[in-house]
Amino acid sequence: MNRDVKATILMVDDQPAKLLSYEAILAELGENLVKANSGKEGLELLLKHDVAVVLMDVSMPELDGFELADMIRQHPRFQNVAIIFISAVHLTDLDRLRGYQRGAVDYISVPVNPELLRAKVSVFAELHRKTKQLEALNDELRRLSSSMIAAQDDERRRLARDLHDGLGQDLAAAKMILEGIDPGNGPAAATGSSVADACTIIDRALQQVRSVSYLMHPPLLDEVGLQPALQWYVDGLAKRSGIAISLELRPHEFPRMSPEIERTIFRVVQEALTNVYRHSGAHQAWVTVGREDGRVISTICDNGTGVSDRVVDFQPESIGVGIAGMKQRVKEMGGFLTLSNTGSGSMLEAVIPIAAPAAAARHHFVQSKSQA
Repeated sequence: MNRDVKATILMVDDQPAKLLSYEAILAELGENLVKANSGKEGLELLLKHDVAVVLMDVSMPELDGFELADMIRQHPRFQNVAIIFISAVHLTDLDRLRGYQRGAVDYISVPVNPELLRAKVSVFAELHRKTKQLEALNDELRRLSSSMIAAQDDERRRLARDLHDGLGQDLAAAKMILEGIDPGNGPAAATGSSVADACTIIDRALQQVRSVSYLMHPPLLDEVGLQPALQWYVDGLAKRSGIAISLELRPHEFPRMSPEIERTIFRVVQEALTNVYRHSGAHQAWVTVGREDGRVISTICDNGTGVSDRVVDFQPESIGVGIAGMKQRVKEMGGFLTLSNTGSGSMLEAVIPIAAPAAAARHHFVQSKSQA
């Protein structure tokens, strides 16, 4: 929920003139103002609206402000609604105490100071907005957490299947070949051929192990940096998928960055190209990583079918855990992720700020001291 979303302010008073004055005072806040002429009508409007602040008179017939506040607080949905009492009659300390005991956040006497009333209502309206935003973020975090757990389970199943169907069968075949070798029987050539077959199978199994471990975390990334790791991944995916993928890093002699930034960029490119391979139907893709103006910009384009508007807007129900994970990774680095259609495919761009040299030096110093 951003600042453009209006908070609802419910004004309850049995005197229409007072309601009009409150409306005139609060109009410049730009919020959604709702008026009720009685406590009963106020309750009905509470059930229809997501109310941020209730501004109510204490002295009302049938159902006064104190009784209305009691009823509001008894409802689980309204326990956190900000209640501001306004009174021209009940002005003693005991009256104020009664108001606060019923959950009021403020107690204002008449005549009302317009600027003070606007300031107080504005604070509680903004607090309501922030609370709703936090609730939405928590919901998104829970959704992302559930998706991540599901993705981890899927990845474990995939690895288990690959290891069983590929590595497991190759090692079983090599074992059978080696068990069938009897140095005392048969010509040496046959024995040598069996050993060669077993070695070929074992080499293939070792290559599968390397491929799995490299995809999980390429050692090139830690040893020599982002450029060789990306080139290795792009070349491997292009060979496996048949997609022509070009990689450009600017400047050409790409400097090292912090491990966190390099890992984030690698994972963004990896996930983006995986989506291109699985979903886009593209036969060409372009990866560009450049450093400029204190930030690193990673762009992945393809000539595929593009993506839907809901995916472009990162609607939670329309994106998978891969895109959500990329977005979260980049956000944690202080950057942002955008996705768009280009007319001839799609483009994903990740922008990540790079720590200033002094900050990077301090980070390196702290790491060195902790390791020492």
